[in-house]
Amino acid sequence: MAEQKARAPEPKVALSTASVYPESTATAFRIAARLGYDGVEVMVWNDPVSQDVEALRRLSDHYRVPVLAVHAPCLLITQRVWSSDPWTKLRRARSAAERLGATTVVVHPPFRWQRQYAREFVRRIGRMSEETEVRFAVENMYPWRYRDREALAYAPGWDVTEEDYPHFTLDLSHAATSRSDPLAMAGRMGDRLGHVHFADSLGSAKDEHLVPGRGDQPCAAFLERLVPGGFDGHVVIEVNTRRAMSGAEREADLAEALAFTRRHLAPSPSGAREAFRP
Repeated sequence: MAEQKARAPEPKVALSTASVYPESTATAFRIAARLGYDGVEVMVWNDPVSQDVEALRRLSDHYRVPVLAVHAPCLLITQRVWSSDPWTKLRRARSAAERLGATTVVVHPPFRWQRQYAREFVRRIGRMSEETEVRFAVENMYPWRYRDREALAYAPGWDVTEEDYPHFTLDLSHAATSRSDPLAMAGRMGDRLGHVHFADSLGSAKDEHLVPGRGDQPCAAFLERLVPGGFDGHVVIEVNTRRAMSGAEREADLAEALAFTRRHLAPSPSGAREAFRP
């Protein structure tokens, strides 16, 4: 009998706590448990529970939903969460991930006005990555656009593939906003693609984060190439449900996103799928 080649496990599918906004972090754990997600990614922001490791541990234990990733507080609205010093934020995010058993810290590149932080960012992220088993996965961003004007808000830049980061987070909605091909971007990331923020988009100048299948991005093709490409991280559903008229509608959106993701991550009957190309 011919020896069968071992099949790589399918990535775990997690729910970003940002996907239930304006509901709470606790609500995200409850929904993730109810719908059968493999875990959550905690967006650390103004919700006090998201900043409290012990509160997060209690939620994880209560709902039996592991924390798979921690998103460091690097949004405009979280400039003073955990500290006003960006390196303190990253150290606290690493500590939270280690204590919660998460494998990844998601971090954005610096804003251009954070000049000292930006100058040191690539070198120090590399050094911090060597000090822990937790991955610091730097996320692709996009230019800020208004009508016919474009502002480059991030430094060294929004296209993280141009820098030598140990690990990347690829966000499909951000790729669409930057008018980038996510398949090509994944190819450039290669084996440093360590984490995925999964959502759809219609290519608007606004970062849309639609439920997968409701936009025009190659969401299915992207998922189908992940495992053949050697991906060993997590796929995180990060969608915008702010327009949901009820909790039931929000849960329906998140159930649809989970079903789409699992369907296209599953191995094809023939087993032949194409990997990403640089």
